[in-house]
Amino acid sequence: MRKFFFLLISMALCSTTNAQTQLTEYQPGVTPEGTIYFLPKTAIRFNLLVEKTTYKPGDFSAYAQRYMRLNNVSQEPNTQYRIISIKLMPVGVADSSKAYALKFNPKTVAANVALAEDGRLLAINADPKAEQSTTPFVPQKKKKRLEPRQLMNQDILSAGSTAKMAELTAREIYDIRENRNLLIKGQADFMPKDGAQLQLMLNQLDEQDAALTSMFKGTYDCDTTEHTLTICPDGPFNRQLLFRLSQVYGLVDADDLSGAPFYVTVEDLNTVPPVDEEAAVKTKKKAFEAGVYVNVPGRMRISLFQGINNILTTEQPAAQFGNVELLSGELFNKRYTTHLWLNPITGAVDRLDCEQPTK
Repeated sequence: MRKFFFLLISMALCSTTNAQTQLTEYQPGVTPEGTIYFLPKTAIRFNLLVEKTTYKPGDFSAYAQRYMRLNNVSQEPNTQYRIISIKLMPVGVADSSKAYALKFNPKTVAANVALAEDGRLLAINADPKAEQSTTPFVPQKKKKRLEPRQLMNQDILSAGSTAKMAELTAREIYDIRENRNLLIKGQADFMPKDGAQLQLMLNQLDEQDAALTSMFKGTYDCDTTEHTLTICPDGPFNRQLLFRLSQVYGLVDADDLSGAPFYVTVEDLNTVPPVDEEAAVKTKKKAFEAGVYVNVPGRMRISLFQGINNILTTEQPAAQFGNVELLSGELFNKRYTTHLWLNPITGAVDRLDCEQPTK
């Protein structure tokens, strides 16, 4: 965020004007000494969490049904993608069609104007409110697996065939499970002294069981990544392609038909009356207008579809579906101390404090 501090600026032709802050729609070169600011329009940011699951078959997957009674165990590696979370949030971006130049009459108070990095007006004579931000997704640290071959005894490793190794490994798994059951029942030859030691022994047996069983079932590795997509609608639209997701390749190009389509629809809820076009034209013809331009946002409905199925619908304020109005320049006359806060997403007035100094 940049703060621009503007002290009183002398103007040679100001003697015939009122003692008030002046604003005009920005035209390059018309007001070079003025401050240019933008009102925002409302964009929508989609945060997608996409999970990638990679399956690797075990060395004994062909014997999973014979020795472990495991059905439908695949012997081919594969990778699958799926969306586990979709969140959306409104964000403000500078609207280049709503650019204004801020000037000061010598008889007005000095102004402290706070702008965002992209030039959006955030506050006047006040510290702007912090803009809403999202916390980046941080994947959990993976737990290291036991190496199953390190748990195999000499008989298994010296077996003359894969089938024999699978048979002996299955016996070892069943022995581990039997020992676990004996511990739980309190019938083991060497019982732990307390509950903490018992839990430690059970956890170790579970890890050994899982490691050896993975030789039959295979292993699944999950990786989750975050993807951010942003749209900034200038008007309503219906079922615009947002992205495609392939179960095999993940997010793919818009023209890649291997991915299932996700569409977005934006509706104008018409909560703000339309602007009088004749009045708007007359306003634009005026060289200067006293006051501060602000947005009067409307509302929009955003719907996300997976194919033909609606999976998410929400409503948000939207600057581009509303109007622009002018706050009177009298608010910034020397007779008053005015503090103005604008919403960084919609450009609407969040708060306006106007204090008349005591004599």
